[in-house]
Amino acid sequence: MDRVYKRIEVVGISSTSFDDAVKKAVEKAASTLHNLAWFEVIEQHGRIEGGKVAEFQAVVKIAFKLDQ
Repeated sequence: MDRVYKRIEVVGISSTSFDDAVKKAVEKAASTLHNLAWFEVIEQHGRIEGGKVAEFQAVVKIAFKLDQ
């Protein structure tokens, strides 16, 4: 069977962890797209506020299978 995928790039943000930021990115994509197949974390960033980590940011590529 032939398959074709589309990749998108999203940024998940969390005040808890990078792991949580990735999960939020995937879950949000899953709420608006279907046939999600895989993800790849390509960057991790954070925001500092008052000398402390205030935010975790994960740039995630997500692929989904296109309808036949």
